[in-house]
Amino acid sequence: MIEVKKTIKKIDKKTPKKRSSTDVGKKKIIKKKQEKKVNRIKKEIKKEPKKEVEKVISQSPKKSSAKYFETIGRRKTSQARVRLFTQGDKDIKINEKPFDVYFITPDLRKIVEAPLEIIKSPDKFGISVQVRGGGIYSQAGAVCHGIARALCLLNPYFKKKLKKAGFLTRDPRMRERKKFGLKRARRAPQWSKR
Repeated sequence: MIEVKKTIKKIDKKTPKKRSSTDVGKKKIIKKKQEKKVNRIKKEIKKEPKKEVEKVISQSPKKSSAKYFETIGRRKTSQARVRLFTQGDKDIKINEKPFDVYFITPDLRKIVEAPLEIIKSPDKFGISVQVRGGGIYSQAGAVCHGIARALCLLNPYFKKKLKKAGFLTRDPRMRERKKFGLKRARRAPQWSKR
């Protein structure tokens, strides 16, 4: 009796199951619905792109005719995005402020103007800078690095002079992070015997 049941099970596994007519009908209905959705989406896609493209063209801002060279200068944790203009105003603006207002001390101003003085053209270019992060001294170094890079893009012959002066190398020195159990990066707490 047990052997007969086992053989019946084996036969059932081998023979494919017959599909009922309702299953086949349901699948056909689902396929038709999917095809309708796809066709509707295709029609919408064909109609919409022309309108969207026209809107984008009408909303896009007009390109300014002023030519500039854009670079990024870095020093410590400061980043300076520098734009060097060959036409227009011949002044330096940092974070939309005049150069003398942003860098108050003459030492910082000398750091920023150093690459321009090496190529002997301090008043030939208009420069706008967006600088962020770090302190005022590291920001001045980042601006100097950015200006030197922009000058190299403008004229590759400036590269030799600027590299020799050390303006093209990014200063990698940064503050080391504080470690737990210590007062600073490496300063251990004072040891007391009692």
